[in-house]
Amino acid sequence: MKRRLSFLLKTLLWTVLVFIGAKVWFMLACREGHIFTMADVWQVIIHGISLDLSTSLYFLVLPFLLIIVSIWWQSKWMRRVLQVYFLLVSIAFSLAFVADTCLYPFWQFKLDASCLQYLETPDEAAASVSKTYLFKQLIMVVFVTAFIYYGYRSFCVSKQTRSSRGRSILPRVMECVLYLLCIPMMVLGIRGGVDESTTNIGQVYYSQNQFLNHSAVNPVFSFLSSISKSRNYIIQYDYFDEEECAQLTDGIYTVESIGCDTLLNNQRPNILIVIMESCGGQFTEIGGHQEITPHLNQLAKESVYFTQLYANSWRTDKGTVSILSGYPAFPITSVMKIPEKSRKLPSIAKSLQQAGYDNSFYYGGDINFTNMRSYVMSSGYKQLKWKNDYSSEQQSTAKWGVRDDIMVNTLIDDVKNSPNDKPWMKTWLTLSSHEPWDVPAKELDNPVYNAFHYLDNCIDTLITQLKQTPQWDNLLVIILPDHGYRYEGINETTRLYNHIPMIWTGGAVKSSYRFTKVCMQSDLAATLLGQMQLPHEEFTFSRDVLSKTYIRPMAFHTYVNGMAVIDSCGFMSYDLDAKKIIASEGKDTLGLLKLGRALLQLSSHDLISR
Repeated sequence: MKRRLSFLLKTLLWTVLVFIGAKVWFMLACREGHIFTMADVWQVIIHGISLDLSTSLYFLVLPFLLIIVSIWWQSKWMRRVLQVYFLLVSIAFSLAFVADTCLYPFWQFKLDASCLQYLETPDEAAASVSKTYLFKQLIMVVFVTAFIYYGYRSFCVSKQTRSSRGRSILPRVMECVLYLLCIPMMVLGIRGGVDESTTNIGQVYYSQNQFLNHSAVNPVFSFLSSISKSRNYIIQYDYFDEEECAQLTDGIYTVESIGCDTLLNNQRPNILIVIMESCGGQFTEIGGHQEITPHLNQLAKESVYFTQLYANSWRTDKGTVSILSGYPAFPITSVMKIPEKSRKLPSIAKSLQQAGYDNSFYYGGDINFTNMRSYVMSSGYKQLKWKNDYSSEQQSTAKWGVRDDIMVNTLIDDVKNSPNDKPWMKTWLTLSSHEPWDVPAKELDNPVYNAFHYLDNCIDTLITQLKQTPQWDNLLVIILPDHGYRYEGINETTRLYNHIPMIWTGGAVKSSYRFTKVCMQSDLAATLLGQMQLPHEEFTFSRDVLSKTYIRPMAFHTYVNGMAVIDSCGFMSYDLDAKKIIASEGKDTLGLLKLGRALLQLSSHDLISR
């Protein structure tokens, strides 16, 4: 009995120690941009231990059951099963730890099941890093696996049991009963106690510093707990009864266009929408940077400029849907990856198609990434031009595909050759301003800044050459990012992270104009269609911000299990895991939280009902 009990305790202890070691490794590996002390490391370990223990007990279940079996029956295959099991566990832990430390600097959140979606397009997944980097991480996986497995085999497996032959029945029964009595304790340990709330990520959050909170989270638990929240998983958020939710959101989403300021020379311009990868306001004059995007800054002064626009989300697949379909983004669910839902959404392209427009979509990368092809095709785009339409040499000009300057030339040629007897809309999603920032020109020392400077030059080339074409006079160019970018302390705790520019330019624009009310990128659909005097009642989550019905200016943003609300008086960011406000500005923080919950409830119910 002592040997069996010792085996279980050693297995549990080693697993917990592995998780603790992984925390320290994570903090050291991801320390860039984060300041912490040894006291912080200790606090991370202490606050994270409950999640480590719960996860360790989960992986102790199979050895525990085999131990009970071994009381009555001993066999060599049992030891082999344990060895294979611990090898698989070691590999799984190693993959989780290495992936967590690799992805966190890019994503700024703990490992979860969302990483699995990138396995569908491995070339795109690997585009942000070099082959040398991937090889180093593979070596690390092998090393960490060997280390973890050595501990299991040396401390746990080699002397875990002794034959029960010759023992009387009574001691075996008593030992078996003892272990069976331990089952409820294990269940409670895995569950996290007897309270209504079960073990969750938020229980280890303790600091205003999100890096410390994330360091305390067990990456294996984070991944397993999010498995059920896969790409097809839709969470229904319920905070209020229907009547109260309706009262809280009353006047937020209005579908009428009444008494709008007219920004365009005519109601049927040709349209070019440029969606800039990751180009948040922090890289423009909004963030005080004149040198990174000088051409965009100058263009904003000469054009229609929405100065208080905010992104709906933090990823391209979500931001693209918000822009083109005027639909909210969700903390976990990606609507683009659910074809049975995304094809039912309204879209700017569908509305323009009904008005006689030909629509084309341009992307230099893999159009199949994150189910983009399905969404774009079902949204009313007839022609697609993407990586495979270019030569192999052009496809390899950047990690993610065809460089932006090459795509600019394609767009200019296509605009010049577009027929004059039918209106058209073209949408271009850029890609070069993305890790690993491999752009052909180096004008700024900082590689991130330099990539956005390169994007700025590409936009300038596009606009400058379009101005020289006869198509310019009837052209509306709309430029805005898909989302912001976490960099140099800019993240979900800052208003600037969500703040993005939107510029309307072209010969179809009457004159320069600054729109200073708070709004969000999902408002583009209703605002554009309102200017064109086209119906947009089906865009129930998009608002014509130029209409007199726009009486409650605000913006709503979601990130991984979190949300932010912005209005003219304040800002509030709320972590759904920790169930706490992590950043706020202004006096009515609780009011913004209540509104955010109501908006999340309203939009999630709408998605489920579609």
